Amino acid sequence: MSHIDEICDGIYRISTQAWGFPITLNQFLIAGELPALIHTGTFPLYPEVRKAVAEVINPAKLRYVVVPHFESDECGGMHRFVAEADGAELLCSEAGSLLNLSGWDYSGPVRGVRDGDVVELGRHRLRFLETPHVHHWDSMMIFEETTRSFFPADLFIQPEDQPPVVRENLGKEMCRLYREVGIFAAKEPVLQTVDRIEKIAPQWIHPMHGGSLPQEAVGGYIKALREEPFAYDGRLFGRALPTH
Repeated sequence: MSHIDEICDGIYRISTQAWGFPITLNQFLIAGELPALIHTGTFPLYPEVRKAVAEVINPAKLRYVVVPHFESDECGGMHRFVAEADGAELLCSEAGSLLNLSGWDYSGPVRGVRDGDVVELGRHRLRFLETPHVHHWDSMMIFEETTRSFFPADLFIQPEDQPPVVRENLGKEMCRLYREVGIFAAKEPVLQTVDRIEKIAPQWIHPMHGGSLPQEAVGGYIKALREEPFAYDGRLFGRALPTH
């Protein structure tokens, strides 16, 4: 069952416990004049996510569906959300459009964005950052300038079923999960992105897994990423692979 909570002005977190994994899957609805949905959840989750969206707005009124990178939990429901909303447009990185979407079974409108591009939603405003290899080649992140909310996809995640807002420092647990799962191939692209995020100084960080982090909680996670090992060390979902 999906739960929906308003985290800050017009930004709603939709959260579902992931099947077989110790994490939640989150989508974020930005309600307003031109509503946007960031992440869609997996293909099987579409009915639940749509039901949660419908508690706030008519899903047919969605104007944008935003895909930070192409992975099933990010975009499994993208086609159905766009198809239902007349005039809706899929937003992804330009690299994602070229590398992935051009070869997928998707026929709806799409716009590829580059670093620094802005999309106006009315009272909300999305600015895009290209963040390749965090953790996919096509990755991008999103900064909503009105609420100063940052959407980092798989960065700043917390394991287990977390509340809508997390103030606890789970930075070490985050890094341990990254090592066990093998999400990040190398630390350099991640730390470069962390430096950019720190300069932006968002009021909120809304990760795709776990709870949203208010500004005062973010420092512990940044410290952990700078001090704790988190890059791929030969394990994939806890299974050690040969290194020689």
